[in-house]
Amino acid sequence: MQLIECPWCGSREETEFHYGGQAHVAYPENPADLSDEEWAHYVFFRSNPKGTFAERWYHSAGCRRWFNALRDTATYRFHGVYRPDEQKPALP
Repeated sequence: MQLIECPWCGSREETEFHYGGQAHVAYPENPADLSDEEWAHYVFFRSNPKGTFAERWYHSAGCRRWFNALRDTATYRFHGVYRPDEQKPALP
């Protein structure tokens, strides 16, 4: 079982968390002006790189808070976690 570091609760088993997608995706400035195709692009199209990637995670069985993590998508290794109000750390 892999341990994931929650910024508020510390290390916990991975079964306590849920993946929330790509981090740092800005909400559209004028959502009412978007076409259906633009909305679809905002909702469904995300980066899917091989390597270190900034993601959102939810501690569903703990503090029930969202946080961001830098994780390698090829090895599943977490390189760091940070709160949403903190700056993204430098990539390793």
